[in-house]
Amino acid sequence: MKKRPFTIEAYKHRMVADPNYAEKTWKILEHAIHEIYNHNASGLSFEELYRNAYNMVLHKFGDKLYSGLVTTMTSHLRQISQSIESAQGEVFLEVLNRKWVDHNEALQMIRDILMYMDRTFVPSKNKTHVHELGLNLWRDFVIHSSKTRARLLDTLLDLVLRERNGEVINRGLMRNLTNMLMDLGLSVYQTDFEKHFLEISATFYCRESQKFIESCECGDYLIKAERRLNEEMERVSHYLDPKSESEITKVVEKEMIENHMQTLVRMENSGLVNMLMDDKYEDLGRMYNLFRRVPSGLTTVKDVMTSFIRDTGKQLVMDPERLKDPVDFVQRLLNLKDKYDKVITMAFNNDKTFQNALNSAFEYFINLNARSPEFISLFVDDKLRRGLKGVGEEDVEIVLDKVMMLFRYLQEKDVFEKYYKQHLAKRLLSGKTISDEAERSLIVKLKTECGYQFTSKLEGMFTDMKTSYDMMQGFLASHGAELGDSPTLSVQVLTTGSWPTQSSPQCNLPSEILGVCEKFRAYYLGAHSGRRLSWQANMGNADLKATFGNGRKHELNVSTYQMCVLMLFNNADRLTCKEIEQATSIPMPDLKRCLQSLALVKGKNVLRKEPMSKDIAEDDAFFFNDKFTSKLFKVKIGTVVAQRETEPENIETRQRVEEDRKPQIEAAIVRVMKSRRTLEHNNVIAEVTKQLQARFFPNPVVIKKRIESLIEREFLERDKVDRKVYRYLA
Repeated sequence: MKKRPFTIEAYKHRMVADPNYAEKTWKILEHAIHEIYNHNASGLSFEELYRNAYNMVLHKFGDKLYSGLVTTMTSHLRQISQSIESAQGEVFLEVLNRKWVDHNEALQMIRDILMYMDRTFVPSKNKTHVHELGLNLWRDFVIHSSKTRARLLDTLLDLVLRERNGEVINRGLMRNLTNMLMDLGLSVYQTDFEKHFLEISATFYCRESQKFIESCECGDYLIKAERRLNEEMERVSHYLDPKSESEITKVVEKEMIENHMQTLVRMENSGLVNMLMDDKYEDLGRMYNLFRRVPSGLTTVKDVMTSFIRDTGKQLVMDPERLKDPVDFVQRLLNLKDKYDKVITMAFNNDKTFQNALNSAFEYFINLNARSPEFISLFVDDKLRRGLKGVGEEDVEIVLDKVMMLFRYLQEKDVFEKYYKQHLAKRLLSGKTISDEAERSLIVKLKTECGYQFTSKLEGMFTDMKTSYDMMQGFLASHGAELGDSPTLSVQVLTTGSWPTQSSPQCNLPSEILGVCEKFRAYYLGAHSGRRLSWQANMGNADLKATFGNGRKHELNVSTYQMCVLMLFNNADRLTCKEIEQATSIPMPDLKRCLQSLALVKGKNVLRKEPMSKDIAEDDAFFFNDKFTSKLFKVKIGTVVAQRETEPENIETRQRVEEDRKPQIEAAIVRVMKSRRTLEHNNVIAEVTKQLQARFFPNPVVIKKRIESLIEREFLERDKVDRKVYRYLA
């Protein structure tokens, strides 16, 4: 037999026979609600009240229960509203806050009693839940009453204003009331308070900022603006909606910063320029942090800073007085760079935008002076000769890194290479470099920056120095006995392609030197057939033994040119500058520098000059200074260094650079055309410039001339239809 299924049927409540059941039950609940609002809830039985409300819903009297609740709560809230409106002065907010707390407590107890209705009847009928209903009624009959709404807003805004003016207010009370508005709904808080709060704040800060602008320096104004911004953020944290922070800070930023940006950065005697000049890192940092909060704020700061640095740098590089001392000129550039690097690090949070702007400004004004590559090389020469003596390896690296930083700004890197090669050659040949490690370190940095081709010849110089040392050891070993009392000779054999040797007039060496020079020539050419030696006397140096009055003997360390000049005085008491030139064939500019160092340097004046003056004329007479004295036995007489080339020398160097560029430009044109086969003129210019800009920026006119030359030599041809299009000839 099949088992019958077991089922549980719904509880069938017995129908209530009493026709007045709903009215009686509601009276009980209504009385309870009155008692709750009257603070007499301690005598109520919440269990019994809950059961009565439960039964009313169960017996389909939910509508009566809900409508009765609305009516009863409305009645009480009308009375509450009247009591709040009657409160006078500052008591108004306290009464409102107290009544709000009472209403919330009453609402909690009512919700507990009507919990069953809240869970079943309310959702099924799409009614408002009891708690939300209580909030809505409070909003409509208390907060939005005709007498309370405007008064509440005015009182709250007045408290904010008083606090802004330095008074102490009851922040706890403010927090409770703003929380009340937020509990009533975000729209209530925003419409009834926040909107007006932001409007009066904008008006307040508009007036205050104008007053500050008229009476404060830029730094003081920024302090006040920062303080106001912090105060508003603190105000939000104490008694406003956290979402209000972004809104009120926007108001302060707009009224105190954005509307006055140009005035602040350009403020006379205290704006951005003065802050930069006076190293006011704290003020600059404050300006950066405030301006970054507003649209285009940092762009405004960056543009003014860049313009100022450009003008400052332009004044420096174009000042004739500064150009007299190349080493000081470059040091000022480095100091300027250090200054603004420090500003960006300490005040501008290492902002890459500002760093790029700084680099752009330096690149602009350094290249305004065509002699910048020469001066940077002279600066390196000075540091690697004597400026870094006794300096630790790390400090040497720092100086070299700074030099490389300036080198990167150069658009004519090949001009720097030309001068650097000359200066390095003089250091190596005179043995005056302070450190081979420092020299090689800089070459490695240049190779990293510009590639192997840039430094291959520089590295060849060091190779020649090592080869020359080995060569001299062999010469002395094979000819040492023959030399006897001849002057000791040390020769560096330089590869023509690696060194910046120039075709200078042959200097007339003293007869005592010529003999040993010829022996070395015979030895070298015997070991290397097919080679040719050409003496470069302008690059050498010598040690001379000299006897002065009363038999005083000194050993003089001089250049080869100076040696040739001094040895003339073994056979003459008086010689003019012109006579010395004729006897030695030393070029006049070099000769004048030699004579200046021999006759006009205090403590090194082994010659006397008549008449005494700083400049050398061709008819000036020179005498052996028999009265020369020195505390040192070995006296080093340095040549008066040509700190910078003369204008003719500079023009000559430029011409050599231009000649060196021609094959490089042609090679770049051929590379471009070989890969493209056919190309329009402007595109050739653009691509060739792109290829060569790491070394120099070629002039479009020069590129066009090199194209014409390649066409003449049939590397390229013009298109027959479009003459501005070129075709590569394989």
